[in-house]
Amino acid sequence: MSSNSFAYSEQSGGGEATELGQEATSTISPSGAFGLFSSDLKKNEDLKQMLESNKDSAKLDAMKRIVGMIAKGKNASELFPAVVKNVASKNIEIKKLVYVYLVRYAEEQQDLALLSISTFQRALKDPNQLIRASALRVLSSIRVPIIVPIMMLAIKEASADLSPYVRKNAAHAIQKLYSLDPEQKEMLIEVIEKLLKDKSTLVAGSVVMAFEEVCPDRIDLIHKNYRKLCNLLVDVEEWGQVVIIHMLTRYARTQFVSPWKEVVMAVAQLYWHISPKSEVGIISKSLVRLLRSNREVQYIVLQNIATMSIQRKGMFEPYLKSFYVRSTDPTMIKTLKLEILTNLANEANISTLLREFQTYVKSQDKEFAAATIQTIGRCATNISEVTDTCLNGLVCLLSNRDEIVVAESVVVIKKLLQMQPAQHGEIIKHMAKLLDSITVPVARASILWLIGENCERVPKIAPDVLRKMAKGFTNEDDLVKLQILNLGAKLYLTNSKQTKLLTQYILNLGKYDQNYDIRDRTRFIRQLIVPNEKSGALSKYAKKIFLAQKPAPLLESPFKDRDHFQLGTLSHTLNTKATGYLELSNWPEVAPDPSVRNVEVIELAKEWTPAGKAKKENPAKKFYSESEEEEDSSDSSSDSDSESGSASGEQEEEGDSSDDSSEDSSSEHKSDSESASEVENKRTAKRNSKSKRKRDSEDGENENEKSKTSDSSNADSSSIEESSSDSESESESESESESRKVTKEKENKTKQNINPLTKDVSLLDLDDFNPVSTPVALPTPALSPSLIADLEGLNLSTTSSVITVSTPVFVPVKTHVLLHRMSGKGLAAHYFFPRQPCIFGDKMVSVQITLNNTTDRKIENIHIGGKRLPIGMQMHVFNTIESLEPEGSITVSMGIDFCDSTQTASFQLCTKDDCFNVNIQPPVGELLLPVAMSEKDFKKEQGMLTGMNETSTVIIAAPQNFTPSVIFQKVVNVANVGVVPSGQDHIHRFAAKTVHSGSLMLVTVELKEGSTAQLIINTEKTVIGSVLLRELKPVLSQG
Repeated sequence: MSSNSFAYSEQSGGGEATELGQEATSTISPSGAFGLFSSDLKKNEDLKQMLESNKDSAKLDAMKRIVGMIAKGKNASELFPAVVKNVASKNIEIKKLVYVYLVRYAEEQQDLALLSISTFQRALKDPNQLIRASALRVLSSIRVPIIVPIMMLAIKEASADLSPYVRKNAAHAIQKLYSLDPEQKEMLIEVIEKLLKDKSTLVAGSVVMAFEEVCPDRIDLIHKNYRKLCNLLVDVEEWGQVVIIHMLTRYARTQFVSPWKEVVMAVAQLYWHISPKSEVGIISKSLVRLLRSNREVQYIVLQNIATMSIQRKGMFEPYLKSFYVRSTDPTMIKTLKLEILTNLANEANISTLLREFQTYVKSQDKEFAAATIQTIGRCATNISEVTDTCLNGLVCLLSNRDEIVVAESVVVIKKLLQMQPAQHGEIIKHMAKLLDSITVPVARASILWLIGENCERVPKIAPDVLRKMAKGFTNEDDLVKLQILNLGAKLYLTNSKQTKLLTQYILNLGKYDQNYDIRDRTRFIRQLIVPNEKSGALSKYAKKIFLAQKPAPLLESPFKDRDHFQLGTLSHTLNTKATGYLELSNWPEVAPDPSVRNVEVIELAKEWTPAGKAKKENPAKKFYSESEEEEDSSDSSSDSDSESGSASGEQEEEGDSSDDSSEDSSSEHKSDSESASEVENKRTAKRNSKSKRKRDSEDGENENEKSKTSDSSNADSSSIEESSSDSESESESESESESRKVTKEKENKTKQNINPLTKDVSLLDLDDFNPVSTPVALPTPALSPSLIADLEGLNLSTTSSVITVSTPVFVPVKTHVLLHRMSGKGLAAHYFFPRQPCIFGDKMVSVQITLNNTTDRKIENIHIGGKRLPIGMQMHVFNTIESLEPEGSITVSMGIDFCDSTQTASFQLCTKDDCFNVNIQPPVGELLLPVAMSEKDFKKEQGMLTGMNETSTVIIAAPQNFTPSVIFQKVVNVANVGVVPSGQDHIHRFAAKTVHSGSLMLVTVELKEGSTAQLIINTEKTVIGSVLLRELKPVLSQG
């Protein structure tokens, strides 16, 4: 076994080390007491035989056992030759497990791995995305410089792969290759620049991590991708979010002017004067909520809060009680909470905090009790009104039975008395008496220092204390000895008559002490205070030196200077610069050019337009006809167009804007020369030809995109376990969902442009808003001959046109409290989801709100106030209600576009006199619209949504809970789905589409033998699918 193998075993814990020991021992003594270990070797021999078998079932069983050994921490490296032979297996399941093994051991067994490098290269072309990604991971794990060119080529090819999962692994491989050969940096930067343009959330976090590792100083690579990364951030996995946020923070510090100047100060004074306090608590509320996590998370969060609370106390003052110490908290958490409570202390809450501190002082945790006493001292120095109260409380603690508490109290009192010593002579006398009982060196030294500083205020006590200390000088701690010497020197200078001989005695003892610091201090003091012919000029200033006015100690927070480290970093946690930490640069005095973040929309438009002949036939006429539409359209239609454009996705917005701008510029010159009559005659014909060409090009795009994605999804049709696919499935479906989403948005925009002269929308004309008969995807279009020629030979798969939205089969009557009558000062509000298409927009969820006036007076001017919605979310509010009579009730409708997520919509429900903060959070089942489809169409769509778009789980329940009526009632109660007719009694199918994107949601409940059933959900929106799976499972399981 190589040295690398031993090194890895030492790092990976006791399991592998034990295994190594077993192997070595069994080799030396295979019999007797070590027979147990020889049986392990026999097991491995069995595995080798199974791997060399001709049966795939035996090989698969062997690989499962080997991967199980690795998962348990056992060493399976000796099986490498037998495993690597199966890398070219035709069985997809065996091949997957072989690659899992090779990723683990390729770095240790490099020579053997190199023998199979040609197989890995062939696997990079495999139709299955998991095999392609695994081959790249194995290739990048072979740490041999000779294959660097091969790795570089593989990374470049993988960066252009259709699968986002493969591109993600390409980003991971970049970091491995850079650590192996830093000279490849320039070529790797080119790949990073390419991957930074990727629009998949799965790739974003990984490529930013590669950027931070390889070229963190190349800020210019971020310019064009800055806005895109900001938009993708909310959907990236949590570790990717951390990396992107850190990178964007560094970027912002170099590109934007300091916000502490004009803009933020203006906003700050605006908040100070007119905003409700609840607005400030958005960030603080989120941080406080994290305190419910485990102790490790609490520790990091509390450290960040401790830093922030020094500068901005108001953020956390409303959550003061959240930082009260619990008896179950570990000491590190208790100490941090004390720190935060001290930072938040003010005249208003100090009395409450002091009562809390009194309880903490009695804690059995002595370290925490000592920290509490220090906290009381800091409160006394920061808030002058309670200084005397704190001092008296600390004096009372001097009679405590616990020596540690008494010692800490003495140290804190000493610091407090430095601020106003003249007023507390009695306390100094009381502390002098404690010298007989206190044994803690720090406390004894503090008392002696206090007496020495105030020796003229206690002239009778100080000499007697010096006498007692001189008696036991040799037995004292070094810290105490130094203070005894200081006390003797000060008394020699102020009361030489009584203490001259005593001081000389102490100086003689110190002259021969074992500690050189004490010997040096003794020689220094003797030369300074005892004048002789050898004394220097300093002797005459001895009294000024020893009895000078000492500045009062400044009790500061240990977190005061941590704010120069970036919050949440290891450097901030350790309060020292860690390896790899990138410091935040200072805000620039003048903001750099913001145009560097503008994306060149012309290139995107060309990229987005399919390569068809229709566009090339007569571009001048096309530009002219479109510009004429824009110039002659009414104000109302242009307004509606702009609104729809702003609501559409960023990609569509960029592509369309380039066309519009070029069309406007080219049409202005022509419109001047054309007569009005010619424009009028051409308008209708041009409009029709434009809309037809646009539909053709869009449909061609849709077909191309769908054919690409269907190839990758068909290749990945093998079954994948739920636990391994959750993290990958979300972004795997993005390449498919993106084409459907963009096509649907462009279809809506095309419909609006077809009739630009429609000025008023009648209440009876609800066809544009009510999508009851709207198909899930576009029907199969009539393609032009040129487009058919371009698409010939491709595997086209479009959604069937018979799949339409149906009426809900069940509407639950459950309502949710929006505003309680006590919180709303008599105004109560409840909301529920009627499961009907929203009349305000086809992407909105319909919400009905019932308002009740429970008071005996009229409530006037009920309306929606400020809205705090996540990015992308939109809301259509109800009209203002002029008045609501006493005991009156009214029901109003709203529309909310939740963007296919369960994020909370926060807004204010206002009356004439008050505003109340309310929230609406949709259950995942209410984000769907039921779909009517045949069993054949269901199976067809389900076949297209396999692999990473499929999640499943097993349900166990009593047989009476698996009757068709019970299953139907439970499923439709949770989710707004339609029932699909089934020709099999043991299979129940349900179908729906998401309201925002129109993505299909297919639910299958398949009854098995006994009392079990399998719940399967197929959808492109894998996040919603997994949430729906978690909600349906307990409902179907319970009786």
